[in-house]
Amino acid sequence: MAKLVGFAGSLRNGSFNRSLIAAAAAVMPQGSTLEVLSIDDFPVYNADIEANSGIPPAVVLVKNKIAAADGLVIATPEYNGGIPGIAKNAIDWISRPPEDVKRVLGGKPVALMGATPGGMGTAFSQLAWEHVLRTLRARLWTGGGPFYVSGASKNFDAEGRPNDELKAKLTNYMAAFVASLG
Repeated sequence: MAKLVGFAGSLRNGSFNRSLIAAAAAVMPQGSTLEVLSIDDFPVYNADIEANSGIPPAVVLVKNKIAAADGLVIATPEYNGGIPGIAKNAIDWISRPPEDVKRVLGGKPVALMGATPGGMGTAFSQLAWEHVLRTLRARLWTGGGPFYVSGASKNFDAEGRPNDELKAKLTNYMAAFVASLG
């Protein structure tokens, strides 16, 4: 049984990536789970906050859940051809203090996915994530190939539920990720 955690790199309630990670949690293989974590309460990273107050409680909670999980799933938007600031901010906090990186992210299998209204999916964002994750010594899983949802408004209904085709692709992707964990 695999225990995964994940987050969407968007704060907007109706974001396609929040819908995507919720859909992924709903199609997990039998006996496996994906807990969707919130990065909504992470402040903008500032070393002064860390020095004066320590790591914020919302960050500590997420870090500990990632450390205890078998894998991490990130549903990333793409803003201006790259990683959205809020998602990068989350990883910047999660990687603090530096001596804690190995415990939380070192060797951690990470699956990327992303949805966007545009035609290129989140190809550039996911490419940028590769560098960040490798720097943190996470183990980027690419066995399922990139998981991009282009034209997201055609793939989700008004309540954020995926259409049947996307649901089937997501089911296969999550099953392959879980299988890769052994």
